[in-house]
Amino acid sequence: MDKIPITRTGFEKLKKDLEYLKNVAVPENIKDIEEARAHGDISENAEYEAAKEKQSFIQGKIQEINNNLATSVIIDIKDLTDDKVVFGTTVTIEDLNTEEVTKYQLVGPFESDINENKISVTSPIGKALIGKEVGDEVRVHTPGGIREIEIIDISIES
Repeated sequence: MDKIPITRTGFEKLKKDLEYLKNVAVPENIKDIEEARAHGDISENAEYEAAKEKQSFIQGKIQEINNNLATSVIIDIKDLTDDKVVFGTTVTIEDLNTEEVTKYQLVGPFESDINENKISVTSPIGKALIGKEVGDEVRVHTPGGIREIEIIDISIES
């Protein structure tokens, strides 16, 4: 099985999410199931059905996070240099068509979050940026079409 890169911060977040599910969400869900059972006949009890569905979702999420943790390899980004785009670096790019400037950190797929400007190294933009330097212009085939971007800055942020 291939190991998936992850930053230490991303790995710790996964562990924290898992701890929350096990120590908070599961006990709350068990309480919800018990309360729903106390209302009588469970065959037509919407609260019971909802609690059981939530239980299934929580168990699936726990299994997913356990699998993600097991297949992750932590890449220490503190020793990186900012001369080329690599896993963990933060890249400032300019879209040459719209002149929009955006800053992304390249992370593993388990921690990518576009709302936090963290993109996966396996995404089209992530793949296109790897190994490039400041000043390089890159043509990227994205689901939204072809984008032409220029690398403005590369930095290391933890």
